[in-house]
Amino acid sequence: MASATPKQVGANEKIVIGLIGCGGMGASNMRSLMGHPEVEIAALCDVDTRRIPGDYKTVEDKYNRKPEIYRDYRKMLERKDIDAVIIGTPDHWHALNLIDACDAGKDSYCEKPLSHNLVESVKMAEAARRTKRVVQCGTWQRSTREFTDAIAYVRSGKLGKIVHCRAWIADGTRIGKKQPSAVPSSFDYDMWIGPAKMVPYQDNKVHWNWRWVMNTGGGLTTDWGVHMMDIALLGMSADQNLVMPTQVSAFGGNWAISDDDRDAPDTTEAILRFEDPDFVMTWSVLRDHPGKPGHCTEFVSADGRTVRVWRGGWMILDADGKEIPKEQADPVPTDHWRNWLDCVKTRQKPRADVSSVAQTTIVCHLVNCALYSGETVRWDNRRQDLIGNAGRDTLAYQRPYRGPWRLP
Repeated sequence: MASATPKQVGANEKIVIGLIGCGGMGASNMRSLMGHPEVEIAALCDVDTRRIPGDYKTVEDKYNRKPEIYRDYRKMLERKDIDAVIIGTPDHWHALNLIDACDAGKDSYCEKPLSHNLVESVKMAEAARRTKRVVQCGTWQRSTREFTDAIAYVRSGKLGKIVHCRAWIADGTRIGKKQPSAVPSSFDYDMWIGPAKMVPYQDNKVHWNWRWVMNTGGGLTTDWGVHMMDIALLGMSADQNLVMPTQVSAFGGNWAISDDDRDAPDTTEAILRFEDPDFVMTWSVLRDHPGKPGHCTEFVSADGRTVRVWRGGWMILDADGKEIPKEQADPVPTDHWRNWLDCVKTRQKPRADVSSVAQTTIVCHLVNCALYSGETVRWDNRRQDLIGNAGRDTLAYQRPYRGPWRLP
């Protein structure tokens, strides 16, 4: 799309928003934003008309008018009255949705993980910088008390020197086993596949379940790694400019769940080497974690003390595993969606700015690059690229776009 002249929303103006991708997290984000008085939802876009009615009624009831409906998001982006968009499409669409929105002069709230592959993450961050757009990513843990408290404590230095970070998620998801079938008349499957490889339609590989299909998602390493590794990276960094690994190795595969159509790994163990500061991080997709939450981030100090944080709480443990008193930081003043709206008005960077979340997303893709190549991959942070050929021949690094789509 041709670049548009960026529009800046005034402090007291309505923020007119369009939703790209109904149902799921797109609709959830829309409803969260509708709770703020300056938000007005003007349009909905989805390639499956079955996904639209619930969101349509929500908008109609709230504003006493009918939102406009689109099946091609590019038509929505042509509207001059729309200031911003919510991107709630599957991972393989995020890059084109976001870059086109930036070029159309729209700010964005983009669901996580930011991209389907590493190269897309780099291009998306570049597009936001080039067009000076405000992009908040859906890593909302950056706005919740337990995580901000734990990060502040680690950054304070009170835990001492951190030598090891752990992050994990349990995964036992099954999507079932089905045969290809006829595409429903309500569903523009060709548009849904978009830049991904065209494969026969199966209803257990589309809405929601695309996360466990590597053609459209990245498994839980991207879907949850961008949450739990993000907290580790933030704790080890001074601000949103994150520390990045220099080497990543990973092992795993589809070892626990058989006779199922998912092809995302159900088991992963990765080790990531960091320098300046020197520490190691492990990322695990496993069956369970006895005595611990099913998702978590831990910071381990040189003397054996540990900060453990998960959705719902955090704690500090001494070297013997005994819980010790902790401190609370100042609460974040606004929720994740309010923070984005404020930044749309002030043009400041939001709490989960795209340039920062692109770094976390790249780390997730580095794990998958290492896993699928069977090689240790090396990252050059200055060049924003892999060193050498290891990991390049994987979908986690870059994909060939199906025509006529192309990555700018």
